[in-house]
Amino acid sequence: MTDHPDEERSTRPRLFRLSSWREAKFLAEALRMETVGGALLLLGAVLALIWANTPWTETYEQLRRFVPWPGGEPLHLDLDLAHWAGDGLLAIFFFVVGLELKREFVDGSLRNPRQAALPIVAAIGGMAVPALIFVLFNLGDSSALQGWATPTATDIAFALAVLAVIGSHLPLGLRAFLLTLAVVDDLFAITIIAVFYTDDFNLLLLLGSLLPIVVFALLVQRGKTWWWALIPLAVTAWTLMHASGVHATIAGVLLGFTVPVLARNGAERGMAEHLEHRWRPVSAGIAVPVFAFFAAGVSLRGTDLGAIATDPIVLGIVAGLVLGKVIGILGASYLMARFTHAELDDELTWTDLLGVSLLAGIGFTVSLLIGELAYGAGTERDGAAKVAVVAGSIIAATLAAVVLSRRNKVYRRLHERASRDADADGVPDIYQTSPRPGGTD
Repeated sequence: MTDHPDEERSTRPRLFRLSSWREAKFLAEALRMETVGGALLLLGAVLALIWANTPWTETYEQLRRFVPWPGGEPLHLDLDLAHWAGDGLLAIFFFVVGLELKREFVDGSLRNPRQAALPIVAAIGGMAVPALIFVLFNLGDSSALQGWATPTATDIAFALAVLAVIGSHLPLGLRAFLLTLAVVDDLFAITIIAVFYTDDFNLLLLLGSLLPIVVFALLVQRGKTWWWALIPLAVTAWTLMHASGVHATIAGVLLGFTVPVLARNGAERGMAEHLEHRWRPVSAGIAVPVFAFFAAGVSLRGTDLGAIATDPIVLGIVAGLVLGKVIGILGASYLMARFTHAELDDELTWTDLLGVSLLAGIGFTVSLLIGELAYGAGTERDGAAKVAVVAGSIIAATLAAVVLSRRNKVYRRLHERASRDADADGVPDIYQTSPRPGGTD
Protein backbone atom coordinates (compact mmCIF):
# COMPACT_ATOMS: atom_id res chain seq x y z
CA MET A 1 0.00 0.00 0.00
CA THR A 2 1.43 3.40 -1.00
CA ASP A 3 2.10 6.20 1.43
CA HIS A 4 0.73 8.66 -1.12
CA PRO A 5 -2.81 7.57 -2.10
CA ASP A 6 -3.51 10.86 -3.93
CA GLU A 7 -0.41 10.34 -6.08
CA GLU A 8 -1.42 6.74 -6.79
CA ARG A 9 -4.92 7.95 -7.73
CA SER A 10 -3.54 10.53 -10.14
CA THR A 11 -1.58 7.91 -12.08
CA ARG A 12 -4.61 5.73 -12.73
CA PRO A 13 -6.26 5.92 -16.16
CA ARG A 14 -9.21 8.29 -16.33
CA LEU A 15 -12.50 7.61 -18.07
CA PHE A 16 -14.29 10.15 -20.27
CA ARG A 17 -11.46 12.63 -20.88
CA LEU A 18 -10.66 14.01 -24.32
CA SER A 19 -7.12 13.71 -25.62
CA SER A 20 -6.73 16.98 -27.54
CA TRP A 21 -8.29 20.31 -28.48
CA ARG A 22 -8.46 19.16 -32.11
CA GLU A 23 -10.60 16.17 -31.11
CA ALA A 24 -12.76 18.33 -28.85
CA LYS A 25 -13.34 20.92 -31.58
CA PHE A 26 -14.28 18.31 -34.19
CA LEU A 27 -16.64 16.55 -31.78
CA ALA A 28 -18.31 19.80 -30.76
CA GLU A 29 -19.04 20.64 -34.40
CA ALA A 30 -20.38 17.16 -35.17
CA LEU A 31 -22.51 17.10 -32.03
CA ARG A 32 -24.04 20.51 -32.82
CA MET A 33 -25.12 19.27 -36.24
CA GLU A 34 -26.57 16.06 -34.78
CA THR A 35 -28.47 18.11 -32.19
CA VAL A 36 -30.13 20.17 -34.92
CA GLY A 37 -30.86 16.97 -36.84
CA GLY A 38 -32.38 15.45 -33.70
CA ALA A 39 -34.78 18.37 -33.37
CA LEU A 40 -35.87 17.91 -37.00
CA LEU A 41 -36.18 14.16 -36.45
CA LEU A 42 -38.49 14.76 -33.50
CA LEU A 43 -40.52 17.21 -35.55
CA GLY A 44 -40.95 14.67 -38.37
CA ALA A 45 -41.93 11.90 -35.98
CA VAL A 46 -44.44 14.06 -34.09
CA LEU A 47 -46.06 15.26 -37.33
CA ALA A 48 -46.38 11.66 -38.52
CA LEU A 49 -47.92 10.47 -35.24
CA ILE A 50 -50.41 13.34 -35.17
CA TRP A 51 -51.41 12.91 -38.82
CA ALA A 52 -51.74 9.13 -38.53
CA ASN A 53 -54.13 9.52 -35.59
CA THR A 54 -56.47 12.10 -37.09
CA PRO A 55 -59.57 11.45 -39.22
CA TRP A 56 -57.27 12.01 -42.23
CA THR A 57 -55.07 8.99 -41.46
CA GLU A 58 -55.92 7.48 -44.85
CA THR A 59 -54.24 10.39 -46.65
CA TYR A 60 -51.06 9.74 -44.66
CA GLU A 61 -51.11 6.09 -45.73
CA GLN A 62 -51.76 7.09 -49.34
CA LEU A 63 -48.74 9.36 -49.23
CA ARG A 64 -46.57 6.60 -47.74
CA ARG A 65 -47.71 4.13 -50.39
CA PHE A 66 -47.35 6.47 -53.38
CA VAL A 67 -45.04 4.93 -56.02
CA PRO A 68 -43.25 7.69 -57.97
CA TRP A 69 -41.67 5.32 -60.55
CA PRO A 70 -44.05 2.39 -61.09
CA GLY A 71 -42.04 1.02 -64.02
CA GLY A 72 -38.91 0.11 -62.09
CA GLU A 73 -39.57 -3.61 -61.59
CA PRO A 74 -36.40 -4.99 -63.29
CA LEU A 75 -34.15 -3.53 -60.58
CA HIS A 76 -36.85 -3.55 -57.86
CA LEU A 77 -37.11 0.24 -58.03
CA ASP A 78 -40.92 0.30 -58.04
CA LEU A 79 -40.79 1.48 -54.43
CA ASP A 80 -43.28 3.63 -52.55
CA LEU A 81 -42.19 6.79 -50.75
CA ALA A 82 -41.86 5.01 -47.40
CA HIS A 83 -39.40 2.51 -48.91
CA TRP A 84 -37.52 5.24 -50.78
CA ALA A 85 -37.05 6.98 -47.43
CA GLY A 86 -35.86 3.79 -45.72
CA ASP A 87 -33.78 2.29 -48.52
CA GLY A 88 -32.74 5.44 -50.36
CA LEU A 89 -32.38 8.42 -48.03
CA LEU A 90 -31.00 6.32 -45.19
CA ALA A 91 -28.14 5.31 -47.51
CA ILE A 92 -26.93 8.92 -47.06
CA PHE A 93 -27.16 8.48 -43.28
CA PHE A 94 -25.15 5.26 -43.47
CA PHE A 95 -22.60 6.89 -45.80
CA VAL A 96 -21.94 9.43 -43.04
CA VAL A 97 -21.78 6.55 -40.54
CA GLY A 98 -19.16 4.89 -42.77
CA LEU A 99 -17.13 8.11 -42.82
CA GLU A 100 -17.40 8.37 -39.03
CA LEU A 101 -16.31 4.79 -38.51
CA LYS A 102 -13.33 5.16 -40.85
CA ARG A 103 -12.24 8.38 -39.13
CA GLU A 104 -12.67 6.92 -35.64
CA PHE A 105 -10.58 3.84 -36.47
CA VAL A 106 -7.85 5.72 -38.37
CA ASP A 107 -7.55 9.04 -36.55
CA GLY A 108 -10.07 9.05 -33.71
CA SER A 109 -10.82 7.53 -30.34
CA LEU A 110 -10.98 3.98 -31.73
CA ARG A 111 -7.40 4.19 -33.02
CA ASN A 112 -5.97 3.66 -29.54
CA PRO A 113 -6.93 0.12 -28.42
CA ARG A 114 -6.93 1.07 -24.74
CA GLN A 115 -9.08 4.13 -25.35
CA ALA A 116 -11.37 2.24 -27.73
CA ALA A 117 -11.94 -0.69 -25.39
CA LEU A 118 -14.52 1.04 -23.17
CA PRO A 119 -16.98 2.25 -25.85
CA ILE A 120 -16.61 -1.01 -27.80
CA VAL A 121 -17.27 -3.21 -24.77
CA ALA A 122 -20.08 -0.89 -23.64
CA ALA A 123 -21.66 -1.02 -27.11
CA ILE A 124 -21.48 -4.82 -27.16
CA GLY A 125 -23.09 -5.00 -23.72
CA GLY A 126 -25.66 -2.42 -24.78
CA MET A 127 -26.68 -4.58 -27.74
CA ALA A 128 -26.40 -8.07 -26.27
CA VAL A 129 -28.50 -7.49 -23.14
CA PRO A 130 -31.48 -5.84 -24.95
CA ALA A 131 -31.47 -8.64 -27.54
CA LEU A 132 -31.43 -11.24 -24.76
CA ILE A 133 -34.32 -9.52 -22.96
CA PHE A 134 -36.35 -9.44 -26.19
CA VAL A 135 -35.69 -13.13 -26.79
CA LEU A 136 -36.79 -14.02 -23.24
CA PHE A 137 -40.11 -12.22 -23.77
CA ASN A 138 -40.74 -13.95 -27.11
CA LEU A 139 -39.49 -17.51 -26.58
CA GLY A 140 -41.63 -20.01 -28.44
CA ASP A 141 -42.75 -17.60 -31.17
CA SER A 142 -40.31 -17.99 -34.06
CA SER A 143 -41.87 -15.24 -36.19
CA ALA A 144 -41.76 -12.75 -33.31
CA LEU A 145 -38.11 -13.62 -32.67
CA GLN A 146 -37.22 -12.23 -36.10
CA GLY A 147 -37.25 -8.82 -34.44
CA TRP A 148 -34.61 -9.69 -31.84
CA ALA A 149 -32.29 -6.90 -33.04
CA THR A 150 -34.92 -4.13 -32.87
CA PRO A 151 -34.04 -2.87 -29.34
CA THR A 152 -30.26 -2.96 -29.90
CA ALA A 153 -29.80 0.40 -31.67
CA THR A 154 -28.94 3.86 -30.32
CA ASP A 155 -30.10 7.05 -32.05
CA ILE A 156 -27.45 9.68 -31.34
CA ALA A 157 -29.41 12.55 -32.96
CA PHE A 158 -32.51 11.90 -30.84
CA ALA A 159 -30.34 11.55 -27.72
CA LEU A 160 -28.56 14.86 -28.34
CA ALA A 161 -31.89 16.56 -29.03
CA VAL A 162 -33.02 15.46 -25.56
CA LEU A 163 -29.89 17.02 -24.05
CA ALA A 164 -30.65 20.25 -25.90
CA VAL A 165 -34.26 20.28 -24.70
CA ILE A 166 -33.32 19.85 -21.03
CA GLY A 167 -30.47 22.33 -21.38
CA SER A 168 -27.89 19.88 -20.13
CA HIS A 169 -24.22 20.88 -20.08
CA LEU A 170 -23.18 17.23 -20.12
CA PRO A 171 -19.36 17.21 -20.32
CA LEU A 172 -17.93 16.78 -23.81
CA GLY A 173 -16.08 13.65 -22.69
CA LEU A 174 -19.36 11.93 -21.85
CA ARG A 175 -20.93 13.19 -25.08
CA ALA A 176 -17.93 11.82 -26.98
CA PHE A 177 -18.38 8.48 -25.23
CA LEU A 178 -22.06 8.46 -26.23
CA LEU A 179 -21.19 9.36 -29.85
CA THR A 180 -18.45 6.74 -30.10
CA LEU A 181 -20.70 4.13 -28.52
CA ALA A 182 -23.42 5.00 -31.05
CA VAL A 183 -20.94 4.75 -33.95
CA VAL A 184 -19.80 1.29 -32.80
CA ASP A 185 -23.47 0.42 -32.27
CA ASP A 186 -24.15 1.44 -35.89
CA LEU A 187 -21.30 -0.79 -37.09
CA PHE A 188 -22.85 -3.82 -35.40
CA ALA A 189 -26.31 -2.82 -36.61
CA ILE A 190 -25.01 -2.64 -40.19
CA THR A 191 -23.52 -6.11 -39.79
CA ILE A 192 -26.79 -7.45 -38.39
CA ILE A 193 -28.79 -5.96 -41.28
CA ALA A 194 -26.39 -7.40 -43.87
CA VAL A 195 -26.26 -10.88 -42.32
CA PHE A 196 -29.75 -11.45 -40.91
CA TYR A 197 -32.06 -9.28 -43.00
CA THR A 198 -31.04 -10.07 -46.57
CA ASP A 199 -33.66 -11.70 -48.81
CA ASP A 200 -33.59 -13.13 -52.35
CA PHE A 201 -29.82 -12.83 -52.55
CA ASN A 202 -28.32 -12.42 -56.05
CA LEU A 203 -24.54 -12.87 -56.04
CA LEU A 204 -24.03 -11.56 -59.59
CA LEU A 205 -25.75 -8.25 -58.86
CA LEU A 206 -23.89 -7.93 -55.56
CA LEU A 207 -20.55 -8.38 -57.34
CA GLY A 208 -21.72 -5.87 -59.93
CA SER A 209 -22.38 -3.33 -57.17
CA LEU A 210 -18.77 -3.64 -56.03
CA LEU A 211 -17.42 -2.38 -59.38
CA PRO A 212 -18.67 1.23 -59.04
CA ILE A 213 -17.55 1.16 -55.39
CA VAL A 214 -14.02 0.23 -56.54
CA VAL A 215 -14.01 3.05 -59.11
CA PHE A 216 -15.34 5.43 -56.43
CA ALA A 217 -12.49 4.30 -54.14
CA LEU A 218 -9.85 4.86 -56.85
CA LEU A 219 -11.08 8.42 -57.42
CA VAL A 220 -11.25 9.46 -53.77
CA GLN A 221 -7.90 7.84 -53.00
CA ARG A 222 -6.42 10.03 -55.75
CA GLY A 223 -8.01 13.08 -54.15
CA LYS A 224 -10.70 13.55 -56.80
CA THR A 225 -13.97 15.02 -55.51
CA TRP A 226 -15.76 15.38 -58.85
CA TRP A 227 -19.45 15.33 -57.87
CA TRP A 228 -20.46 14.57 -61.47
CA ALA A 229 -18.50 11.29 -61.24
CA LEU A 230 -18.83 10.29 -57.59
CA ILE A 231 -22.60 10.74 -57.24
CA PRO A 232 -23.48 8.62 -60.34
CA LEU A 233 -21.07 5.91 -59.14
CA ALA A 234 -22.70 5.95 -55.69
CA VAL A 235 -26.20 5.78 -57.19
CA THR A 236 -25.16 2.87 -59.44
CA ALA A 237 -23.66 0.99 -56.48
CA TRP A 238 -26.85 1.61 -54.45
CA THR A 239 -29.10 0.45 -57.32
CA LEU A 240 -27.23 -2.81 -57.94
CA MET A 241 -26.92 -3.62 -54.23
CA HIS A 242 -30.63 -2.97 -53.73
CA ALA A 243 -31.42 -5.28 -56.63
CA SER A 244 -29.10 -7.96 -55.20
CA GLY A 245 -31.28 -8.39 -52.11
CA VAL A 246 -28.73 -6.93 -49.68
CA HIS A 247 -30.16 -3.88 -47.94
CA ALA A 248 -29.09 -0.93 -50.06
CA THR A 249 -27.89 1.16 -47.11
CA ILE A 250 -24.86 -1.17 -46.93
CA ALA A 251 -23.66 0.49 -50.16
CA GLY A 252 -23.52 3.80 -48.31
CA VAL A 253 -21.35 2.30 -45.57
CA LEU A 254 -18.93 0.69 -48.04
CA LEU A 255 -18.59 3.93 -49.99
CA GLY A 256 -17.81 5.76 -46.74
CA PHE A 257 -15.14 3.20 -45.88
CA THR A 258 -13.27 3.92 -49.13
CA VAL A 259 -12.63 7.60 -48.35
CA PRO A 260 -9.13 8.48 -47.05
CA VAL A 261 -9.01 10.03 -43.58
CA LEU A 262 -5.57 11.58 -43.17
CA ALA A 263 -4.83 14.97 -44.73
CA ARG A 264 -2.55 14.93 -47.76
CA ASN A 265 -0.42 17.46 -49.64
CA GLY A 266 -0.58 20.02 -46.86
CA ALA A 267 -4.38 20.07 -46.68
CA GLU A 268 -5.89 21.31 -43.43
CA ARG A 269 -8.17 18.26 -43.10
CA GLY A 270 -8.62 14.87 -44.68
CA MET A 271 -11.20 13.99 -47.33
CA ALA A 272 -13.32 11.95 -44.89
CA GLU A 273 -13.73 14.97 -42.63
CA HIS A 274 -14.38 17.17 -45.68
CA LEU A 275 -17.13 14.88 -47.03
CA GLU A 276 -18.57 14.33 -43.57
CA HIS A 277 -18.81 18.10 -43.12
CA ARG A 278 -20.59 18.37 -46.47
CA TRP A 279 -22.99 15.42 -46.17
CA ARG A 280 -23.81 15.42 -42.45
CA PRO A 281 -26.26 18.34 -42.87
CA VAL A 282 -28.03 16.42 -45.65
CA SER A 283 -28.18 13.31 -43.47
CA ALA A 284 -29.22 15.03 -40.25
CA GLY A 285 -31.39 17.71 -41.81
CA ILE A 286 -33.18 15.78 -44.57
CA ALA A 287 -32.57 12.02 -44.74
CA VAL A 288 -33.24 11.03 -41.12
CA PRO A 289 -36.18 13.42 -40.48
CA VAL A 290 -37.93 12.34 -43.70
CA PHE A 291 -37.41 8.67 -42.79
CA ALA A 292 -38.82 9.37 -39.32
CA PHE A 293 -41.85 11.05 -40.87
CA PHE A 294 -42.65 8.03 -43.04
CA ALA A 295 -41.74 5.40 -40.44
CA ALA A 296 -43.17 6.71 -37.17
CA GLY A 297 -46.78 7.32 -38.24
CA VAL A 298 -48.60 4.51 -36.43
CA SER A 299 -52.35 4.86 -36.11
CA LEU A 300 -53.86 3.81 -32.77
CA ARG A 301 -57.43 4.70 -33.77
CA GLY A 302 -59.70 1.82 -32.87
CA THR A 303 -56.78 -0.18 -31.49
CA ASP A 304 -57.04 -2.26 -28.32
CA LEU A 305 -54.39 -0.50 -26.25
CA GLY A 306 -54.56 -3.22 -23.60
CA ALA A 307 -53.61 -5.86 -26.16
CA ILE A 308 -50.72 -3.73 -27.40
CA ALA A 309 -49.45 -3.13 -23.87
CA THR A 310 -49.31 -6.88 -23.19
CA ASP A 311 -47.91 -7.89 -26.59
CA PRO A 312 -44.61 -9.76 -26.00
CA ILE A 313 -43.02 -7.92 -28.95
CA VAL A 314 -43.89 -4.57 -27.39
CA LEU A 315 -42.79 -5.65 -23.92
CA GLY A 316 -39.53 -7.09 -25.25
CA ILE A 317 -38.62 -3.94 -27.19
CA VAL A 318 -39.56 -1.50 -24.41
CA ALA A 319 -37.77 -3.52 -21.73
CA GLY A 320 -34.77 -3.96 -24.03
CA LEU A 321 -34.44 -0.23 -24.71
CA VAL A 322 -35.15 1.00 -21.19
CA LEU A 323 -33.63 -1.73 -19.01
CA GLY A 324 -31.38 -3.68 -21.36
CA LYS A 325 -29.36 -0.68 -22.49
CA VAL A 326 -28.74 0.45 -18.90
CA ILE A 327 -27.78 -3.01 -17.68
CA GLY A 328 -25.55 -3.66 -20.70
CA ILE A 329 -23.75 -0.30 -20.93
CA LEU A 330 -23.50 0.54 -17.24
CA GLY A 331 -22.58 -3.03 -16.31
CA ALA A 332 -19.95 -3.39 -19.04
CA SER A 333 -18.43 0.01 -18.20
CA TYR A 334 -18.25 -0.80 -14.49
CA LEU A 335 -16.56 -4.14 -15.18
CA MET A 336 -14.09 -2.46 -17.55
CA ALA A 337 -13.24 0.13 -14.89
CA ARG A 338 -12.65 -2.60 -12.31
CA PHE A 339 -10.59 -4.66 -14.73
CA THR A 340 -8.38 -1.75 -15.86
CA HIS A 341 -8.28 -0.03 -12.43
CA ALA A 342 -9.56 3.13 -14.15
CA GLU A 343 -11.49 5.84 -12.38
CA LEU A 344 -14.02 8.42 -13.48
CA ASP A 345 -12.85 11.88 -14.47
CA ASP A 346 -13.00 14.71 -11.95
CA GLU A 347 -16.43 15.29 -10.35
CA LEU A 348 -18.14 12.63 -12.48
CA THR A 349 -20.06 9.80 -10.81
CA TRP A 350 -21.66 6.56 -11.93
CA THR A 351 -24.99 8.41 -11.83
CA ASP A 352 -23.76 10.39 -14.84
CA LEU A 353 -23.08 7.18 -16.73
CA LEU A 354 -26.53 5.94 -15.71
CA GLY A 355 -28.01 8.99 -17.45
CA VAL A 356 -25.91 8.39 -20.56
CA SER A 357 -26.93 4.71 -20.57
CA LEU A 358 -30.58 5.77 -20.44
CA LEU A 359 -29.97 8.13 -23.38
CA ALA A 360 -28.55 5.18 -25.31
CA GLY A 361 -31.93 3.51 -24.87
CA ILE A 362 -33.34 5.91 -27.45
CA GLY A 363 -33.34 3.56 -30.44
CA PHE A 364 -35.66 5.18 -32.96
CA THR A 365 -34.15 5.51 -36.48
CA VAL A 366 -32.26 2.22 -36.83
CA SER A 367 -34.70 0.40 -34.51
CA LEU A 368 -37.61 1.43 -36.75
CA LEU A 369 -35.65 0.27 -39.80
CA ILE A 370 -34.83 -3.13 -38.26
CA GLY A 371 -38.47 -3.57 -37.19
CA GLU A 372 -39.59 -3.01 -40.78
CA LEU A 373 -37.02 -5.46 -42.11
CA ALA A 374 -37.95 -8.07 -39.50
CA TYR A 375 -41.73 -8.01 -39.84
CA GLY A 376 -42.41 -6.31 -43.18
CA ALA A 377 -43.37 -2.65 -43.51
CA GLY A 378 -47.03 -2.00 -42.76
CA THR A 379 -47.75 -5.36 -41.14
CA GLU A 380 -49.55 -5.67 -37.79
CA ARG A 381 -46.36 -6.76 -36.03
CA ASP A 382 -44.38 -3.95 -37.63
CA GLY A 383 -46.99 -1.56 -36.22
CA ALA A 384 -46.57 -3.09 -32.76
CA ALA A 385 -42.79 -2.80 -33.06
CA LYS A 386 -43.08 0.87 -34.03
CA VAL A 387 -45.32 1.60 -31.06
CA ALA A 388 -42.79 -0.13 -28.82
CA VAL A 389 -39.81 1.73 -30.29
CA VAL A 390 -41.54 5.10 -29.88
CA ALA A 391 -42.75 4.27 -26.35
CA GLY A 392 -39.40 2.82 -25.24
CA SER A 393 -37.48 5.78 -26.67
CA ILE A 394 -39.78 8.27 -24.93
CA ILE A 395 -39.52 6.45 -21.59
CA ALA A 396 -35.73 6.23 -21.87
CA ALA A 397 -35.50 9.91 -22.83
CA THR A 398 -37.71 10.98 -19.92
CA LEU A 399 -35.75 8.98 -17.37
CA ALA A 400 -32.46 10.27 -18.78
CA ALA A 401 -33.73 13.85 -18.54
CA VAL A 402 -34.67 13.34 -14.88
CA VAL A 403 -31.30 11.78 -13.98
CA LEU A 404 -29.12 14.26 -15.88
CA SER A 405 -31.08 17.40 -14.91
CA ARG A 406 -30.29 16.75 -11.26
CA ARG A 407 -26.57 17.04 -12.07
CA ASN A 408 -26.74 20.06 -14.34
CA LYS A 409 -25.09 22.45 -11.83
CA VAL A 410 -22.04 20.19 -11.77
CA TYR A 411 -22.05 19.92 -15.57
CA ARG A 412 -22.26 23.71 -15.90
CA ARG A 413 -19.26 24.16 -13.62
CA LEU A 414 -17.25 21.58 -15.58
CA HIS A 415 -18.28 23.22 -18.86
CA GLU A 416 -17.10 26.64 -17.66
CA ARG A 417 -13.77 25.18 -16.55
CA ALA A 418 -13.30 23.34 -19.84
CA SER A 419 -14.13 26.49 -21.85
CA ARG A 420 -11.93 28.95 -19.94
CA ASP A 421 -9.42 30.67 -22.24
CA ALA A 422 -7.48 33.16 -20.11
CA ASP A 423 -4.92 34.06 -22.79
CA ALA A 424 -7.61 34.40 -25.50
CA ASP A 425 -5.65 32.32 -28.00
CA GLY A 426 -8.69 30.31 -29.08
CA VAL A 427 -7.60 27.14 -27.26
CA PRO A 428 -9.12 26.44 -23.82
CA ASP A 429 -6.54 26.47 -21.04
CA ILE A 430 -7.35 22.91 -19.96
CA TYR A 431 -5.77 21.62 -23.20
CA GLN A 432 -2.59 23.61 -22.59
CA THR A 433 -1.89 23.43 -18.85
CA SER A 434 -2.13 19.64 -18.59
CA PRO A 435 0.37 17.55 -20.56
CA ARG A 436 -2.07 14.66 -20.92
CA PRO A 437 -5.61 16.01 -20.64
CA GLY A 438 -7.42 12.99 -21.92
CA GLY A 439 -7.68 9.38 -22.85
CA THR A 440 -7.40 6.32 -20.69
CA ASP A 441 -3.68 5.82 -21.18
